[in-house]
Amino acid sequence: MSTEQYVERLLGEDADLERVHKRIREQDMPEISIAPGYGKLLTMLVHLAGAKQVLEIGALGGYSGICLARGLKDGGMLTSLELKPEFADVARSNLEAAGLGERVEYRIGDARASLDILLQEGRTFDFFFIDADKENYPVYLDYAIKLANPGAVITGDNALLHGRTIDPERTGPSVIAMREFNERMLSDERLIGTLLPAYDGLAVAIVK
Repeated sequence: MSTEQYVERLLGEDADLERVHKRIREQDMPEISIAPGYGKLLTMLVHLAGAKQVLEIGALGGYSGICLARGLKDGGMLTSLELKPEFADVARSNLEAAGLGERVEYRIGDARASLDILLQEGRTFDFFFIDADKENYPVYLDYAIKLANPGAVITGDNALLHGRTIDPERTGPSVIAMREFNERMLSDERLIGTLLPAYDGLAVAIVK
């Protein structure tokens, strides 16, 4: 048994999250939701941060959306950016089935365009979860810092890219972008950050 499997056994089953996995398989969507241990961590971090405004970049089927929304303070809202409308529809239905439909709004289209609009609207956020196209992670980090309230938390999944990030022989654009993202999350003077190496890696930082 791996350490991850041990943790997941302790976490037990979750009907809402199992429903997400089932819908993803039924719709032939990529089975790349955040790992269960990190999903629980997202809920805890949102709660610990006292977050009322959370921004998610990459909705997929709603697994991470449920985890984020569960940690929101009363009256809090999750804003979720998703490129594909069919994915957003699945995510929305899964959050509604989990009783969280009123806590989420979806914005469809290219995430950079949606982030520009959020800036123009003067929106700010207490918590960010980045789990979208890897080549744009550094760009999404720039936007997160601009949109962040002081003390906001920024998280990014797949920091290790299944080992490719730490393999010096791998030099593809996604790997290069993720290395930059990780380095900036841990060294940018505006942030206090670390990288958790379990599962596929989760980068976590606080905006000073």
